[in-house]
Amino acid sequence: MKAIISGGGSGGHIFPAVAIANAIKTRYPEAQILFVGAEGRMEMEKVPAAGYEIKGLPIAGLQRQLTFSNLIKNLQLPFKVVRSQRLVRSIIRDFDPDIVVGVGGFASEPTLKVAARMGYTTLLQEQNSYAGLTNKTLAKSASVICVAYEGMERFFPKEKIVYTGNPVRSDIEQMRCTREEGCAYFGLEMGRRVMLSVGGSLGARSINQMIIKNLNFFKDNDIQIVWQTGKWMYEEAAEAVKNAGLDRWIKVHQFISRMDMAYAAADMVISRAGAIAISELCLVGKPVILIPSPNVAEDHQTKNAMALVNKGAALMVKDADCVTQGLPMALELLNNGTRCEQMSQAIRSMAAPKAADKIVDQIDKLLKK
Repeated sequence: MKAIISGGGSGGHIFPAVAIANAIKTRYPEAQILFVGAEGRMEMEKVPAAGYEIKGLPIAGLQRQLTFSNLIKNLQLPFKVVRSQRLVRSIIRDFDPDIVVGVGGFASEPTLKVAARMGYTTLLQEQNSYAGLTNKTLAKSASVICVAYEGMERFFPKEKIVYTGNPVRSDIEQMRCTREEGCAYFGLEMGRRVMLSVGGSLGARSINQMIIKNLNFFKDNDIQIVWQTGKWMYEEAAEAVKNAGLDRWIKVHQFISRMDMAYAAADMVISRAGAIAISELCLVGKPVILIPSPNVAEDHQTKNAMALVNKGAALMVKDADCVTQGLPMALELLNNGTRCEQMSQAIRSMAAPKAADKIVDQIDKLLKK
């Protein structure tokens, strides 16, 4: 069995792609899997680290901020699209896959579009509650569309939709570590409450500003925090914490590779509202405050967050308000044990386990056809 999996750009696309690949390999140990990503993006590092081969396309996204530099990039975009389509045609012809899977990200559009034109079977995995233009276009030629939210017939042909949930990393889906192990891993004290702050795999400037402008909040309220800053603000954050002498309360990390340990240690979580982050949070069942990114297409993170808020499974703070409102809301939540327990139960009820296996079930059906 041979499969191409395409997409990336952030952990929200890469982690489910790798989870699908792992599920294919579990069911088809001799399967050959090739990833197709975008040159210079995170997948070109993370996918080989997961043990899979990847080919890069010279593709990029449309730059929405009006600057001279972005104008030049946007003028180059049609040429990059044509080059990517030519390259992916060659990749597909040489590899000759049985199935081509798209998980979102710059590379998935030329890959699935060309694969469909060449007559190959394609499967689309939509992670968000609000489908973007790219996936709505690709859906026209996809055989199956695997979704993680109800009501997706607003965007896709109803007969093609299969509810599977979002694939997440196996160490989180099968979380076996205890709170004691998580606290020991991050150097935390068991007797103190623990907050986890994650802004996605690339970091979140507003969430980082919320913390760096309120460093004494954690000592004053006897709260420890595991803080994933992302690459761009790590050095500034680490230096600020060190200079303030708050290392005991604030544990700064550029990137957390053992998210299972982080979730196990945490009493509550502050997070962006990316689809995969939400899927993980539903599985681990921790109280959460969501701060949707305003810098995403169709404001889909707010729509993701509201799907939980409307069921009492999360709280939400607007990005523009988080510096002043985020931590007071977090403290109020931590001080209300009953509310925390209610939110934990509500968010667990929205979990969709074994999503990667359900997607491979759909691949099986397509291959039999």
